[in-house]
Amino acid sequence: MTEPSDHTIPTSLIRKYNRPGPRYTSYPTAPHFKADCDREQLIRAISDPTCSGKPLSVYVHLPFCESNCWFCGCTKIVTSDHSAADRYLEYLAMELELLSTHLDGSRPLVQLHFGGGTPTFLDAAQLHRLDQLLKTHFIYADEGEFGVEIDPRRLCREQIEALASMGFKRASLGVQDHDPQVQEAVHRIQPQSLTQHALDWLREAGFASVNIDLIYGLPLQTESSFAKTVEAVIAQRPERIALFSYAHVPWIKPTQTIFERRGNLPDDTTKLAIFEQTTSRLMSAGYEYIGMDHFALPGDELLKARENGRLQRNFQGYSTHGGADICGLGMSAISQTSGSYRQNHKQLKDYYTALDEGKLPISGGYLLSQDDCIRRETIMRLMCDLRLDFQCLSEKLGIEFADYFSAALEQLQPMAGDGLVRIGNNSLEVTASGRFLIRNIAMHFDAYLDGSGARYSKTI
Repeated sequence: MTEPSDHTIPTSLIRKYNRPGPRYTSYPTAPHFKADCDREQLIRAISDPTCSGKPLSVYVHLPFCESNCWFCGCTKIVTSDHSAADRYLEYLAMELELLSTHLDGSRPLVQLHFGGGTPTFLDAAQLHRLDQLLKTHFIYADEGEFGVEIDPRRLCREQIEALASMGFKRASLGVQDHDPQVQEAVHRIQPQSLTQHALDWLREAGFASVNIDLIYGLPLQTESSFAKTVEAVIAQRPERIALFSYAHVPWIKPTQTIFERRGNLPDDTTKLAIFEQTTSRLMSAGYEYIGMDHFALPGDELLKARENGRLQRNFQGYSTHGGADICGLGMSAISQTSGSYRQNHKQLKDYYTALDEGKLPISGGYLLSQDDCIRRETIMRLMCDLRLDFQCLSEKLGIEFADYFSAALEQLQPMAGDGLVRIGNNSLEVTASGRFLIRNIAMHFDAYLDGSGARYSKTI
């Protein structure tokens, strides 16, 4: 089968393979975390002496939003009471104090990410207070990567200046779609001028990289309407663009049932056409495809990391800091070590109650087996490098890779026949068209998919 060019996406194959599957921000994925996971082992993993000196990636979950975007799948608290953030900061301080008794304070913080919710729900003074809390407990590495998610609707210049003074150089702007009818349908009114103001302020403050988030598959979207949004975003020339497939998971986020009742979601044919059209346009405009969902201009750090084999994938998406343990702070935040995941309570009252009782707010987690570690590394390298070097992985993982994964490689033969992967004696390579189905390819190395009972959104 002839492989399509980088600008061509075989819609027939996308339709053939488009089915529910994980995004692989972890392996095993979050639905497999266990509430009854051994808490003491999870805590011991924090203070593992073999991790001494190992770098840290710190994620702070700031859950507050002033309004509810109906498409959103994030863990959030909707309120207009900004004093709620003051109380939340008090509890973050309590969590940090408890964590500091287990975590080696000399480990360098190489990456910091504020997510939510809406991190810019916090005003400039609250952001500075959070900065001081973190600097009390962590040693910041030189040239660390600091990123923040921003809602342009809830933003002023003082907040940007506060973030810049704290060392933030990367920002992600939620846009989703510029079309007014779509914005009304998803309960997120955001005139394009607000996004431009945010972009201007970020660049004036010295932010080196701005990402714009788009979502396809939202109510009332059409090929022509979304094309206008894409052209407007390309004209703004952000360093990165994230093109997310709308994840319709009403069994997790009941607000999404609004779309079902109104019957205004685009059908699969329209959604696939939007995806194909948008991807081709971004690539023809000079953006390079990094991996699942993400595009970047040439020279971007994510592209450099992929070229150098340093690209990693975690709960915030793609990352340039491979090998760093993740320390998650705040409600619902997930932490990761080489052999474990732990998650904080998803409900604010449970998070507060645990800390009031002097306990780390752990709701559950997962302790990885040797097989889990082997599969995690395999899926990670596939998602990041778009290829698997069997010899390299055999040496790194202590296995004969082709033998260990013989069943998976055999099951991938139909995808090879469709020109999505090339499987040789010592390697697997994802083709130009196969990149857009990377989740489907990775699913062949997942031991937990069949019969797990977990439900996922579709891959495209």
